[in-house]
Amino acid sequence: MRYLVGRIGLLLLGLFLCLARPLHADELEYRYELGGMAGGSFYLGDANYSSLFKNMNLMGGVVWRYNLNLRMALKANLAVAGISGATADFDNRFPGGETEFSRTIYDLGAQFEYNFFAYGSGGGYKRTHRLTPYVSAGLGFTFAPEPVDNVFTVNIPLGVGVKYKFAPRFNLGCEFSFRFTLSDKLDVTENKIPYLDDPYGIKSSGIKNKDSYTFFAIFLTYDLSPKYRECNN
Repeated sequence: MRYLVGRIGLLLLGLFLCLARPLHADELEYRYELGGMAGGSFYLGDANYSSLFKNMNLMGGVVWRYNLNLRMALKANLAVAGISGATADFDNRFPGGETEFSRTIYDLGAQFEYNFFAYGSGGGYKRTHRLTPYVSAGLGFTFAPEPVDNVFTVNIPLGVGVKYKFAPRFNLGCEFSFRFTLSDKLDVTENKIPYLDDPYGIKSSGIKNKDSYTFFAIFLTYDLSPKYRECNN
């Protein structure tokens, strides 16, 4: 009996020391990240069929991430960006002549992220990595205010990126993502022919011939709300 009491006492003492021991920042995992992003944006549509990085504009916003585990996360963003396009250098001609546009858009969305490597401060029994590439997909909303009509539409974001934990609670990364919208009126900014939403009078359904835009962003986030590891002694 005395032996059993002694063993229980040692076990309780070990558990107390484990819970009381201060954990270093690099031994923690965190639930949330909050930060900002900045970079460039460009448009793809009737005024730019396929040229990447053409007519680049500035974009910026805030990022919030909930880390489900070391490989998966949910991310939300709110961004503001500029998009623009012109048809002056097109080989084909629109029925009403050359045209151009420029406007501001607001993007609110949520994405699921999958890390190729277990992401963390590096090393440890979980063998985490400070650097990992990732892919993302989700659902979002795009709002483009006047000059002609207010446009509000759904967008489908698909992206690839890389993130690096350069300090125990700081994350730096870059992401390239397409936002495929269900609208063909992001490039309509003047009430004159040719209308870029349907320059040839050919109607389409679904996402075919719809407008899209792309973000190339660098982000910096800070870890919040630590999850303390359980004592396994």
